[in-house]
Amino acid sequence: MTRCLTFACALFLAFGAPARAQNPPAPAPPPATTTQSPSEKLDELFARLASTEDADEAAGIVAAIDRIHLRSGSDTSDLLMTRAVATMESGDYPVSLALLDAIVGLRPEWAEGWNKRATARYLAGDAKGAMADIAQALARDPRHLGALAGMGMILEESGLREQALRAYERALAIAPRWRPASDAAARVRAALAGQAL
Repeated sequence: MTRCLTFACALFLAFGAPARAQNPPAPAPPPATTTQSPSEKLDELFARLASTEDADEAAGIVAAIDRIHLRSGSDTSDLLMTRAVATMESGDYPVSLALLDAIVGLRPEWAEGWNKRATARYLAGDAKGAMADIAQALARDPRHLGALAGMGMILEESGLREQALRAYERALAIAPRWRPASDAAARVRAALAGQAL
């Protein structure tokens, strides 16, 4: 309504009052609806995530971010990812890793391919390989919360608590109310305090 009124005022000032006998100008077209790109949608979600005060809302936003991360822009890679996740969940890590190797080969720019392969490697007992893939995921997407949480978990399990805390704190800088990172950071801080006694 305001936009139409502004448009009408601009026409009036530009051309003066139209003669009564003339046809009135055509109404302004409705504003075009723009579809956000995945990158723009992620930026919006991360901005909301940084400002929310509610842990449940943060969990919902992280879930929405994860859904976007799972879309590569390639139907082939998305299908391979669906199969890789299913085989990983069923415990068939060799097949899952073979599928994820193919994904990383097809879409090396896709951070989620590296992140999921890190998960599969970790579950298969290859923590070193998982950390290498986490580094690749974070090089492509420094805000990747799953990669940061995975890094923190592996460092914590390796006894590298101070480095683990830094990884969890990086996640909390992005998502201050995200429970998995806040709980993990609190746990590591308590362990470090006990260690210092």
